[in-house]
Amino acid sequence: MNKVSRRGFLTATLVAGSAAAIPGWTGSAGASSTPFTLGVASGDPAPDGVVLWTRLAPDPLAVDGRGGMPDRPVTVQWQIAEDEGFGRVVREGRAAAQPKYGHSVHVELHGLRPGREYHYRFRAGGEISPVGRTKTAPAPGARPDSLAFAFVSCQNWYEGFYTAYRHLAEEDLDVLFHLGDYLYEYGVGATGGVRGLTLPEQYLKETFTLTEYRNRHALYRTDADLQAAHASCPWMVTVDDHDVENNWAGDISQIDNEPDQDRQVFLQRRAAAFQAYYEHMPLRRGSMPWGPDMRLYRRQAFGRLAAFSVLDTRQYRDDQPCGDGEKVGCAERLDPNRTMLGAEQEEWLLSTLGRSHATWNVVANQLLMAPLDHDASPEVQSFGMDLWDGYAAARHRLLSGMVEREVSNPVVISGDIHRSLAAELKTDFDDPAAPVMGVEFAGTSISSGRDGADQDRLGQIFMRANPHLRFHNVQRGYVRARATPETLTVDYRVVPYVSRPGAPVSTRASFAVEAGRPGLHQIADNPPVGVRSVPDVASPPDHLAEQPAR
Repeated sequence: MNKVSRRGFLTATLVAGSAAAIPGWTGSAGASSTPFTLGVASGDPAPDGVVLWTRLAPDPLAVDGRGGMPDRPVTVQWQIAEDEGFGRVVREGRAAAQPKYGHSVHVELHGLRPGREYHYRFRAGGEISPVGRTKTAPAPGARPDSLAFAFVSCQNWYEGFYTAYRHLAEEDLDVLFHLGDYLYEYGVGATGGVRGLTLPEQYLKETFTLTEYRNRHALYRTDADLQAAHASCPWMVTVDDHDVENNWAGDISQIDNEPDQDRQVFLQRRAAAFQAYYEHMPLRRGSMPWGPDMRLYRRQAFGRLAAFSVLDTRQYRDDQPCGDGEKVGCAERLDPNRTMLGAEQEEWLLSTLGRSHATWNVVANQLLMAPLDHDASPEVQSFGMDLWDGYAAARHRLLSGMVEREVSNPVVISGDIHRSLAAELKTDFDDPAAPVMGVEFAGTSISSGRDGADQDRLGQIFMRANPHLRFHNVQRGYVRARATPETLTVDYRVVPYVSRPGAPVSTRASFAVEAGRPGLHQIADNPPVGVRSVPDVASPPDHLAEQPAR
């Protein structure tokens, strides 16, 4: 589908909801009484199918967390077709939206054709949903000419508008990866931050209960730009800290040192957060949470061109060393017994990478994997303990394991840090002559950190102190990539502001990686348009940010 028709499709069906004009079903779409206020989505594409998602919520911000729905199951009809006019319906059926799952629907489809574009919609109570576009993965042995994907993270609703999502929805993507911090657990403030909205009191405080997490997801999901991005292509998602609580680790809360903090209390909170997360994401049944446990790490190959390993760097990790935060001389971070992924996930990752026949092997994880020294002095090294730097031996095991298994063209994509970074990966970062074994692309936030800037003082320190870094920027936006059998091309797409809607998008820098030749080649460095000057105080990433009073 070309770009012009995709824009027309988005305008006609994703936001306005023009399904009433589509033959085959009768009903209204986009009406004020619609139960589809949270939009539609698809996810976890496989060669034979995808997951279709929606959640019925005629009153999405109802304080009881039920979205205005009755306490009984509701039947939802669904259709998927080869054309956006639904003249060629290939599958249809019914699903029960259950109150115990917030009246969400997860239709796990099989029997579709590989590498094909489809369109889908739902109907409930005489109302028809907006239409979504999705795409299956190529067949296992296929050798596609190209694969277009993007990745995003960190979308603090009250700190910025989701304009980047509007532009992302106009990209022609095969799949999108969300790397965590889909929501923020803090209170949104009396006026919803930059949104300037008056919200019920419940939204002004931190989330702890299932009702509160449900309503926070619903608040974010009411955004039209986010809905458009969800409906434009299939997503693969994973959690980071703020989806539960800032800087949690395993069964340990950030506030575990407080005398009244019981681990079982935190696990109850994690269970509530995970259930609400599942209810609002296009995840397969294999990711349905069991209490405080949720299987999120998984792998999906797109023919023999690219394979993506989606990680979970929160649920199985050891506690952050040396009391968390930014530290100098923390010996605990070098402990070989420490783990970021847990033994089972780490073994799974290296084993699947070692067996991969894909040209590009992409590791989609939440946190920056490359070292990030925060001190420009050559005599001092200062690292953030929540990042892979706090788990240095585990990082070395992973990177060395890729080299030992001769993993083809390893690429790491990451989020969390509210900055765009491009880095070359080595098994020994202290040796300038050590060979490059892979690359990492870290994406900035959608809105977290407010407007940002092209550069700030912290970023200048990063570039001086970390010779393996090749690029830095602190604007908001997303990362777009295209893989071919010969080259991976990556574009850093940025917007000049998020404090008000309507920002344009531009490509700040582009990089290419040649298959079989690890290393970064910058192919464009475009000066930003309409960006404010370098601030006096850097906008910190999550692991450095001052937290609000509890």
